[in-house]
Amino acid sequence: MSPHGQRLTPLEMLAKLVSFDTDSAKSNLALIGFVEEYLTSWGVPFIRVPNEKGDKAALYATVGPQDRGGVVLSGHTDVVPVTGQSWTSDPYSLRIADGRAYGRGAVDMKAFDALALALVPEFLAANLTTPIHIMLSYDEETTCLGVIDTIRKLGHELPLPKAAIVGEPTNLDVVDAHKSVVTFTTTVHGHEAHSSKPYLGASAVMTAAELVVELNRIGDEMMKRGDPSGRFDPPYTTVHVGVIAGGTARNIISKSCAFQWEFRGLPSLDPQEIPTRLDHFAKEVALKRLNRFGDFGRIETVLEVAVPGLAPEPGSVAEVLALRLAGRNQTQTVPFGTEAGHYQAAGIPTVVCGPGSINQAHQPDEYITLEQFEAGAAFMRRLAATCANS
Repeated sequence: MSPHGQRLTPLEMLAKLVSFDTDSAKSNLALIGFVEEYLTSWGVPFIRVPNEKGDKAALYATVGPQDRGGVVLSGHTDVVPVTGQSWTSDPYSLRIADGRAYGRGAVDMKAFDALALALVPEFLAANLTTPIHIMLSYDEETTCLGVIDTIRKLGHELPLPKAAIVGEPTNLDVVDAHKSVVTFTTTVHGHEAHSSKPYLGASAVMTAAELVVELNRIGDEMMKRGDPSGRFDPPYTTVHVGVIAGGTARNIISKSCAFQWEFRGLPSLDPQEIPTRLDHFAKEVALKRLNRFGDFGRIETVLEVAVPGLAPEPGSVAEVLALRLAGRNQTQTVPFGTEAGHYQAAGIPTVVCGPGSINQAHQPDEYITLEQFEAGAAFMRRLAATCANS
């Protein structure tokens, strides 16, 4: 290692990051440790923000002045599993072929992380007057909560950034809005009895069915309400039940039934509306029917994941900056959730913009094109030039 730091090309950095198996179910500390050594070699200050268990951590680094807010380049370090997928080559060994770089996380989203890290020497050489912050999070693929503890420090222990760019793969289109993703498990607790004498029990399965039908009704209403902005596909808030399980036998009144459900809400949707409506129906209709023969049962709904939507902020610092850096003249929406809403909720103007296509994410033989990778590097070099002259 030279006294000037460990110098890696963007592709070398990507190969290094891909080599760490950071499946969301596993620790990311080996990757974070490598990044800390790398940043230390360049004299770049950072903080590590561990999770409660201590087996994962986020990292927040600042290149340039430490006393002011700058532009955050935000990426996650976790990846989805390769289990059951048929890969042509080792998913944790970057393979370059046919103008593409293949590997788990290559596009989602270690390419963005690798570019930000590999260009640190160039950021330093630019003598930035507006700092560039690098944020690496965990658990984005499961809960989007791995960024929260660090964001809470911004504006308190750390300067509040002027803008955040979340580098999910958008083909470097500038995304200013996406839906929320909110997930729940509802469990109906009934009371077992012989099905020939239903008045001796309370059917969890049949009550759960009523609740699912109510979610269907709410979903239909959301479809009719539509999307006033006309920007989303599909153009409405969606409500979906994905898993249901309950009961033990056809001739037993079921004791328990649980179903997993979600809604993906337009940014304008009050996130409390749908769960509040289901809770009202549960209390006023379903629970009364469940307990019509006696005080046998109860219904509970547990919130599991709440990824906030990203609402458009026309003319925001982040939007104007990213459009200029990406050479775009209008913003887009995406159908998937990101960490961007958490930054926005903290008062930081935020957009989503990163190299590569989401269509390659989570796939076997995941890849980013070298053309998009190089375009991402050019985007960050333009950012450095902007932050050196502002």
